[in-house]
Amino acid sequence: MKGPGVSLRRSVGAAWRTARGAAEPLHLQSLLAVVLVLVVQVAGADFARVVPDRELAFPEDTGAHPAFRNEWWYITGWLTDQDGQERGFQVTFFRVGTGLGAENPSRFAPRQLVIAHAAIADPGLGRLRHAQRTERALVPLAGAAEGRTRAWIGDWELKLEDGRYQTRIEAEEFAFELAMTPPGPPVLNGVDGFSQKTPDPVNASYYYSRPQLAVRGTIELEGEAHRVTGRAWLDHEWSSEYLVDEAEGWDWIGINLHDGGSLMAFQMRHRDGSVIWAAGTLRGGDGTHRVLGPDQVRFEPLRRWRSPRSGVAYPVEWQLEIAGRALQLRPLMDDQELDGQRSSGVVYWEGASRLYEGDQEIGRGYLEMTGYTGRPAL
Repeated sequence: MKGPGVSLRRSVGAAWRTARGAAEPLHLQSLLAVVLVLVVQVAGADFARVVPDRELAFPEDTGAHPAFRNEWWYITGWLTDQDGQERGFQVTFFRVGTGLGAENPSRFAPRQLVIAHAAIADPGLGRLRHAQRTERALVPLAGAAEGRTRAWIGDWELKLEDGRYQTRIEAEEFAFELAMTPPGPPVLNGVDGFSQKTPDPVNASYYYSRPQLAVRGTIELEGEAHRVTGRAWLDHEWSSEYLVDEAEGWDWIGINLHDGGSLMAFQMRHRDGSVIWAAGTLRGGDGTHRVLGPDQVRFEPLRRWRSPRSGVAYPVEWQLEIAGRALQLRPLMDDQELDGQRSSGVVYWEGASRLYEGDQEIGRGYLEMTGYTGRPAL
C-alpha cells in the first residue's frame, strides 16, 4: 500500500528531475509552485470542515485560520492619480495548509505556505504589471497571523491596524503603499458567512467582504511616484473543500456600486462550461442586504479576447442577470491576464471592470476568471 508520504516524495522527485532536465532554467518559485500543487493533491491530512451556523466574530476572524486548507485575503480596486489617470490594482495573500509536519515540533516544519500576488492594471501600458512571491510560513520571514489580519512575505505586507487595512508592495515594475478605510462592518456572504459552492453544502467556505474601502496612498511606476485615491474591495475566504472534482473553475465579480451599495456574484463551472452553482450578495446604498440564490445569478459571455501569451480566449465582456436586472460588465482593458505559474501554478484573468445598466455606468470593481487555462489547485 502506498501512503501519501511515499506518493508525495516520488512526485516531488519527478518534478525535481524534470526541472533539472529542462531546456530553460526553472526558478525556485516555479519548483515551489509545482510542489504546492502536488501537496494539495496528495497530502492526506485532516483539515477542518466548513459547517453552517458557525457565527463569524470580528476582529478575530479577520486573522488566519490554519486548521483549514486554503485561505486568502484578496483586495482589488480602482485608483485615480493627481493627473486624473485611472488604474486598477490587486494584492492577494494566500495561506495554504500543506498537511505535512503536523507532528513535527520544529518551527521549520513546512506546515503552511504563504503566496502573494500583486498587480497594477495600467491602460497606458496596455497590460498588467504584476509580481508574485511564495515562501514557507516562518516568522519573522513570512506568515499569516491569527486574531487580526496580518499576512506578509519579506517586505510585502497586508495588515489591519487602527481600523484601516494597509498594504505595502515593492516589485521590479511597480510599487505601492496604500491605506484603505472601511465605511462599516463586514458584509457576510451566503447565509451569515457560510457560502455554498455546489448543491452539496460540503463544498463551502466562510466568506465575508469589505466593499467601498476608501483608498489613499502612493503608487510608483518607472521611478515616478503618483499620489492616488480610490475605492477598493476586500474578500476574506477560508475553506477545506472548495472545488468538486468535476469543477473547472469560476467567474466572480466584486463591484462597488455608485449608490454606495455593493454586488458580489459568482458561478462555479463544470469542465464542459455548464454551471454547477451560482450565488451572490447585493447590498443597497440604503443598507438593505439580499442573499442571491442560483436562480437569481446568471453569467452570459458577450465578447472574448485571446491572450497572445497563453493562447486562451477569455470572455472579457459579460451580460449579467442579477435578481431580475439586466447588467453588462466591460473591462478597463482587455489584457489583464495574470501568470501565476511561479507561485500558485495558475494562469488566470483578473481585471478592473465597469458595470452598466443600459447605457449608465452603475459601478466599478473587478472580474476574476479561473479554470480557462487549467483547474486551480484547491
